[in-house]
Amino acid sequence: MFRVSFLTGLLAVMVSVPTLAETRIGVVDLRKALFSSENAQVFSQQLQRDFASEETKVRETQEAAQKLKDRLEKDSAMMNESERQQLTAEFQNKVREFNGLKQRLDSTVASRKQEFLEEARPGVDAAVRELVDENNLDIMLPAEAVVFAKPTMDLTESLLEKLNQ
Repeated sequence: MFRVSFLTGLLAVMVSVPTLAETRIGVVDLRKALFSSENAQVFSQQLQRDFASEETKVRETQEAAQKLKDRLEKDSAMMNESERQQLTAEFQNKVREFNGLKQRLDSTVASRKQEFLEEARPGVDAAVRELVDENNLDIMLPAEAVVFAKPTMDLTESLLEKLNQ
């Protein structure tokens, strides 16, 4: 009997405690807010301008490799062995050139994006702190970590507004 009453009392306490200390939670999609910000748009446009010639070179190299591949597939039966080997070597060289150019471009762009993120981090942190204070929140969670949240808990647009100020 004592055990049943103890368990009943414990259950009553466990049910009432969460209602006494209601936790206020906000959710933000940091990636969406950051990459939709005006600074990110300017950065993206600058990135496109800075690397337009490299992207063109990568695209041209890819197209040249594709033409060599198509020619190999189409005409290899009519070529003698040395012509086929020469064309195959050209194709392989173009593929290597393309891979090298693409890898350098991707690496450089990724590095620049990382620099942008590092520069933007203090502003994002300050904007998140402002949102937490303004909305009297106890916890701010990233949207990627949340399975479900009411739309009223999503503060992504508010964060975007703060980042654009």
